[in-house]
Amino acid sequence: MAVCDVCGNDYEKAFTITRGDASGTYDSMECAIHAWAPGCAHCGCRILGHGIESELGLFCCAHCARTAGAEGAVDSLGQVSRNR
Repeated sequence: MAVCDVCGNDYEKAFTITRGDASGTYDSMECAIHAWAPGCAHCGCRILGHGIESELGLFCCAHCARTAGAEGAVDSLGQVSRNR
């Protein structure tokens, strides 16, 4: 069995993710996401999709990007996010 790098659980179905020279062992996608997914530069939530990138950082949505000062940020459908 392998031990999860995030939670320490010793689990027989643990898996390893490798990217370049970095790798880690995890017992669930939740732990892998916690370890690998970038956080929004405004609210800190983990970005699981493409997000919005600007010179100010990587954001989970247009609302967070605009709140942080990124002008003209729009959602993927080209609509300004007003729901957050």
